[in-house]
Parts: sequence; structure tokens; C-alpha cells
Amino acid sequence: MALQESDSELEPGDPAPDFELPGVDGETYTLDSFDTEALLVVFTCNHCPYAQAKFDLLNDLATEDDVTVVGINANDAEEYPEDSVGKMREYVENGTVAYDAYLRDEAAEVARAYGAVCTPDPFLFRRDGDTYRLAYHGRLDDAMGPDEEATEYYIREAIDAVRAGEDVAVDPGPSRGCGIKWP
Repeated sequence: MALQESDSELEPGDPAPDFELPGVDGETYTLDSFDTEALLVVFTCNHCPYAQAKFDLLNDLATEDDVTVVGINANDAEEYPEDSVGKMREYVENGTVAYDAYLRDEAAEVARAYGAVCTPDPFLFRRDGDTYRLAYHGRLDDAMGPDEEATEYYIREAIDAVRAGEDVAVDPGPSRGCGIKWP
């Protein structure tokens, strides 16, 4: 487990890079598949303890009406079988993962387009007409290790700002987690 900090070059206001990815539900998703005020795209996986520690938070966010949570798994499933589509589907079926969509980025092209480097690596976008624009990229909360309990939820503050039509003022630093296992 190699701890990494995200260093995406996407800046606030930049449009979300488009994608076309298969979901574990058998559907194919693009940015146009979602119609929400706040779109949270999280590069994540099944096996990373940092990602696992955020499952409950992301599942809770996915229950909110005006927030859509999209998990994207870009890890090499050959080297990390826990991140295979079959295992992703199991996680959804047993309720471990309850995002609005859980997608597979087999070639990690989407992860590269976003500049994601770790799991979890969250990107919060606000709807601006027909475009999603980056509102926040950083830590989900203040728990720096997978065994720590969070006391501050930066992503909730960022979502509240998006809902209010305000700029996101919270800047806790880059997201941290296991490095993406590039295929």
C-alpha cells in the first residue's frame, strides 16, 4: 500500500472530462447520464483500506436527492482481483457499495483524463447549463488514515456550497489514499 496525494491539473471551473464507461448494472454511462445539481465523481476501488473507510460516507451522500455519487474503479483487475467487475458487482449486490453508479475504467483512460492518482480521489462538479464544472477536488473528510474517525466532512461543506450556488471555500489539501494500480 503506497500512500499518494492527488495532484490533478483540473482547476475550479474546468469542465468535467467526458467519459463512456460500463457500470456494474450492465448500463453504459456518460456525463449526460446524470441530471443533478452536484455530481461527485470518485476514483475508488474495492481493496484499498483508504477507499473502504469512505464507503459509508459515499453511500450516505448517494441517498441525497440533489447529489449523484459516481464511483469509478480504474485499478488493474488482473493484478488486483478484488477490483474486478465481478467483485464490484458483489459489493453493490451486498450493499457494501451503494453509489448511484459504480463504473469500470478498464484502461484507466478516464482516471488519467481527470488526473486521478489515488483511491479515493473525489471530484465534485456543479451543473452549469449542459456542463459540469469542477467545484471541489480534495479530501472527503479529516480522517487521514483508514482507521481514524472523521470529525469534519469537507465534502459535505463543498456540496452545501454548490447547493447554495456559492464558491467552495474549504481547502483541506489534496486527497490521499493508495495509488491507483495502473493497468
